[in-house]
Amino acid sequence: MKDSCKITDEMLPDEKIYDLADFFKVFGDSSRLRVLWLLHRNELCVTHIAEQLGMSTPSISHQLKILRQSHLVRIRRVGKNTYYSLADDHVQKILELGLEHVEE
Repeated sequence: MKDSCKITDEMLPDEKIYDLADFFKVFGDSSRLRVLWLLHRNELCVTHIAEQLGMSTPSISHQLKILRQSHLVRIRRVGKNTYYSLADDHVQKILELGLEHVEE
């Protein structure tokens, strides 16, 4: 059996805990989750995301800004157009595991 000192030593530093909490807060907004889910399968521009979700372009742009700042989406520019996609496979896995968990 581990004593309490060793258990405390295994705890993440506060800075990592705060970073992790901030990371999960981004997933706590249904609009951002809807955007992420659309990008789960397709690379899309702001206009197409707004159309698919029935939201305004400025609202989608705001959500995408938060998602970019959190390193959950990336952009690809082609001329004047900007396309958004999930940043990496980790984001896709988080979405899939989250859905799997809520469907249990």
